Amino acid sequence: MKFSHGNEFASVRPLLELLQTDLPIIQAPMAGTSSPALAAAVSNAGALGSLGVGAVDAAGARKMIADFRARSARSLHVNVFCHQPPRSDAAREAAWIERLRPEFTRLGIEPPRQLTEIYQSFVADKNMLDLFLEAKPKVVSFHFGVPPETTVRALREAGITTVASATSLNEAQIAERTGIQAIVAQGYEAGGHRGLFDPNADDDRLGTVALTRLLVKKLNVPVIAAGGIMDGAGIAAMLQLGASGVQMGTAFIGCPESAADAGFRAALASDAAFHTTMTRVISGRPARCLANKFTALGRDVDAAVIPEYPIAYDAGKALNAAGKSRNEAGYGAQWAGQGAPMARSLPAAELIGTLVDEI
Repeated sequence: MKFSHGNEFASVRPLLELLQTDLPIIQAPMAGTSSPALAAAVSNAGALGSLGVGAVDAAGARKMIADFRARSARSLHVNVFCHQPPRSDAAREAAWIERLRPEFTRLGIEPPRQLTEIYQSFVADKNMLDLFLEAKPKVVSFHFGVPPETTVRALREAGITTVASATSLNEAQIAERTGIQAIVAQGYEAGGHRGLFDPNADDDRLGTVALTRLLVKKLNVPVIAAGGIMDGAGIAAMLQLGASGVQMGTAFIGCPESAADAGFRAALASDAAFHTTMTRVISGRPARCLANKFTALGRDVDAAVIPEYPIAYDAGKALNAAGKSRNEAGYGAQWAGQGAPMARSLPAAELIGTLVDEI
């Protein structure tokens, strides 16, 4: 499937060359929801399939990449987290466990005795870098910041395209100066974790339209729009604004190839899709989620009492596991953007074809 709008949207050409794809559409990596099957189906349809490997170790990432390559010989995009390694605070973490204890008790489950850093940041994980240099996925992208310039240079010298998320012009310019080759303009509408380099800094909460247009005017690298884009009309609008492509996550959650569980799929098809909310109680970082029992817990919580990311996520995952053991899906990290009510449960290849027809 080829993109037939080259003359109308000339800005897409540099990105298509960087990604080695036929279409300027990227399926967002979505750690925990994307899967090798989903990524392969998207890539085989001419777009860019993606895997979120930030929450697994190098061995887990190696298996996911191998699973993808057993299904597709096309371009693969892998994404990692570049947050600052957390500082443990035993008192704050113990208090957080006690704050959540009533929810565990209601489910008949004991909360964890202590919380731990459940996965490493890419900036501290040499094994993950070594894996990428060996496996050579076509694209490696970064969330929550960018790694040192030496790391970016090593990836580029291995023939790997580098991409980073930015929520502001300042973040985008830092990434560009580091040698990043394309920027994802993550609007406030987007589902999942905000890509803020510093989660405690002021967030201007720029929407996708304003941020995309700003970065297109100020940067010298391709800009990929992300946040609230659910159909071909949305894609065309972003390309008209000068974006070189789009990244779409929530649009792919309902695909049968995604790893979303039954509770997540049911919530996406419910009234909760109309009420997404930004919360940090689940993981310790701001993230847009479908309204559920867990997000309700965070309405009046001071960010200062929440353990650092991803230590807080240890409690969040434990509470979700406790809920699922009692057939209660309302404690899941059901990350989704403001376009959630427009999600379609189509096979990935069919969804890509539909998007192209709509453009």
